[in-house]
Amino acid sequence: MTLNNLRVKFILSLLLGMIVVVGLMAYGDFSDIWGRLGDFRWELLPLLLALSMANYLIRFGKWHFYLHQIGIHDVQKLDSFLAFFSGLAMVITPGKLGEWLKSYLLQEMRGIPFLHTAPILLAERFTDSVALLLLAAAGLFVFGQAWEIFVVVVVACVIGMVVARHRPTMRAILHAAERAPLISRFATRVEDFYETTYTLFAPWSLILTIALSFVSWAGEVLAFYLVLVGLGYDGSWMLLLQAAFILPISTLAGAVVLIAPGGLGVAEGGITGLLQVIVEGTSKSVATLAAIIIRFTTLWFGVIVGLVVLAFATRRIGAASAAREAAVPVVPPPLAELEEGGTSR
Repeated sequence: MTLNNLRVKFILSLLLGMIVVVGLMAYGDFSDIWGRLGDFRWELLPLLLALSMANYLIRFGKWHFYLHQIGIHDVQKLDSFLAFFSGLAMVITPGKLGEWLKSYLLQEMRGIPFLHTAPILLAERFTDSVALLLLAAAGLFVFGQAWEIFVVVVVACVIGMVVARHRPTMRAILHAAERAPLISRFATRVEDFYETTYTLFAPWSLILTIALSFVSWAGEVLAFYLVLVGLGYDGSWMLLLQAAFILPISTLAGAVVLIAPGGLGVAEGGITGLLQVIVEGTSKSVATLAAIIIRFTTLWFGVIVGLVVLAFATRRIGAASAAREAAVPVVPPPLAELEEGGTSR
């Protein structure tokens, strides 16, 4: 992984995000969307951003807990904070692969091997997916929509958990992979990667981290509910149930389609489409505007925060590198060379 490589992917994903927004607005009718934009209750925006920030902070707590769980206790909270929030800048890379940046930054700042913390990303994605399924479960039975996505994610989560916790199966897979030309060189590291994953998927750990994910994503659902209220919907328990179904299912759909960076296009399309299907009387323009606003507060706001924090993280890496170089002792030349140099003068 290199920062330059991630920078290129980020720029391409940013361009794709702009295309998605323009496409949504074209679908919803530009003039109608601009008109309704002025009617939105913008006094709700600080609360929407606060709920998103609460989500990030809870997820940071989960990340730091994971570090302790795999035996990393000497990382300063500042370094852990910088690594986690810098990763938010790269959530719009394909498959969220840019979030491996967190492990890369810890390696650069603290010297912790990349592969030792990389499995945390898998545990984060797994627990987030389970939490989103739990949030959407009630709505799934009430509305009967998008059950295919629900089934696919449930099956994938169950298989992933069973395989990760069954040592014989995983060891057989790893031993088979060791014979592959490209993987054989990393056989020992792959074994270490699995041992860390096994620890992270301990039952008691899963229960705690899924609970944290549930609370953090419930805040995003509440933000989506407030977006709908801000667009003129009557607040009700039914609207909250609808929000708790539409946002998680659309987010999961974006996660399933790995080639869509940050779920771009897929999540927005899911929100727009499901709003029109489930919430009676929703026009294309209102559904489109709701998708744009909630994705700004839950996705792009995090990207902006991540970019700011990444700037501080890179400066800290520079300082750490300078400190390591200064700590390298300067070996004096042999005495004979000194004497020879003195004689020549």
